Amino acid sequence: MRRFGVWINALWILLFALFRSASSSYSEDQCSWRGSGLSQQQGSVEQISLHCSEGTLDWLYPKGALRLTLSPRLPSVAVGPGGSSSGLITACVKPAEQFRGAQLYLEQDGVLELLVGDRLDSSSPPRVRCFSRLPGEKVALFLQATPHQDISRRIASFRYELRGDWTARLSLDSNPISSEACRPCNNTEILMAVCTSDFVVRGNIRSVAEDDNLRAAVIKVSATRVFRQKYALFPGNGRVSRRGEVRTLLQCGVKPGPGSFLFTGRVHFGEAWLGCAPRYKDFQRAYATAKAAQQIPCELPVD
Repeated sequence: MRRFGVWINALWILLFALFRSASSSYSEDQCSWRGSGLSQQQGSVEQISLHCSEGTLDWLYPKGALRLTLSPRLPSVAVGPGGSSSGLITACVKPAEQFRGAQLYLEQDGVLELLVGDRLDSSSPPRVRCFSRLPGEKVALFLQATPHQDISRRIASFRYELRGDWTARLSLDSNPISSEACRPCNNTEILMAVCTSDFVVRGNIRSVAEDDNLRAAVIKVSATRVFRQKYALFPGNGRVSRRGEVRTLLQCGVKPGPGSFLFTGRVHFGEAWLGCAPRYKDFQRAYATAKAAQQIPCELPVD
């Protein structure tokens, strides 16, 4: 009888371990985490650590709290107007449309700053929130479950990005951005942008629209040549002109007009944000001059 009791206890421990591992898991690349509050004790805080520059967190049936530490291996720095002289790392979080059951805080020096509230009764689109950190300084986020009688259909989900480049704040929170970001790139910045950007595309501006949610201008581009793209921003094949969208600040005053441009920039939360965008003939001239002087940072098969 005693052996039977020991076997039952061991079985319960095994089942609990299996339930906990099934309800809380990291992605293989340690970039994302998905878990359930059903396995947490009331008032407990689960510690999570992620090590990528971008990823997701999905907390089903929030209960208790989570403390998330982000210590990424940052990608290369992208170049745009003004460069990246501050050396700061910019972190941004984008809550899901149905972010419910919890509140998200930024933890700094023992003080919590609310970033995202429980969107249970919110009909407005979710806002991206950004903040800065020094290189090597860990980012700590704190998720606190909000008390509800019914926790079903409540998921606190968000995407995060950490960047060491000037464009990161463009995927936008409410903080004002310097007009420095709108000035044209010089030749050095253009040549570096060609080497470090997530996308490098030659194309024409078809039209410019406004994205009221992001307070951004959406440049609709017909791409005649895609030199590089990190994601399928300009889908299609090389036989026909590809179409895609690039975003930039409203205050930059981008207008549709004739001519061919070289569009470069970074991808933030799946959307292309503009870095340098010289007229293609100006890029050709700068590239040829630098190549003749053996000062090009990387090769590009220009026309």
